[in-house]
Amino acid sequence: MNDYRILIVDDEEDLCEILKYNLEIEGFFVDTANSAEEALKLDLTTYKLILLDVMMGEISGFSMARMLKKEKKTAEIPIVFITAKDTENDTITGFNLGADDYISKPFSLREVIARIKAVLRRTSTPKKADVVSTELVYKTLVIDTEKKRVSIDGKAIALTKKEFEILVLLLQNKERVLSREEILSSVWSDEVYVLDRTIDVNITRLRKKIDKYGKCIVTRLGYGYCFETNQTAHS
Repeated sequence: MNDYRILIVDDEEDLCEILKYNLEIEGFFVDTANSAEEALKLDLTTYKLILLDVMMGEISGFSMARMLKKEKKTAEIPIVFITAKDTENDTITGFNLGADDYISKPFSLREVIARIKAVLRRTSTPKKADVVSTELVYKTLVIDTEKKRVSIDGKAIALTKKEFEILVLLLQNKERVLSREEILSSVWSDEVYVLDRTIDVNITRLRKKIDKYGKCIVTRLGYGYCFETNQTAHS
């Protein structure tokens, strides 16, 4: 992510500078604009993410977001709103406009950085439709990603939609620890409020259903989950 360019659009100059400084420490290239009008004069296609305030001058953050989403060349740029407008209606409006996240002021810098990184991880990987297009196989565990079927030793395994998507995600990322945040972003991407506990419950059910391969789904306390192939699955 160190070569990613981020644009911060906020009429609070001090806040822009603070965010710019801390994001640059993380290795990002950062530009700032103190109004939507100023931002719209830039070549926005060069940015991997736009951090956008809602309440600004004549063109609000919501209005700017609408403009970007209407243009084909900027429609796919991730937008993270940062704003003091934190009512449920404001949040819903932000997400309906296509925002990838919505952060309410006041916020901690660590939270902003973590959520920016999460959005970039999610949006910088191929679309789900592109990734889930072939058969995934681990020993006798077979996932038909087109027909949405799972089998072990040739026997069909009934999984819920979320369990299926978690298993696909873990197998596509074998040996890599996926944080709860990454799993939430991928599997529950269209749902605004989901508890971490929801993931744990689905993982527990999934382990039981895939029987001898359940032990391959390993918990890394404080980090997340990983599908480890060195966990021997006995027949």
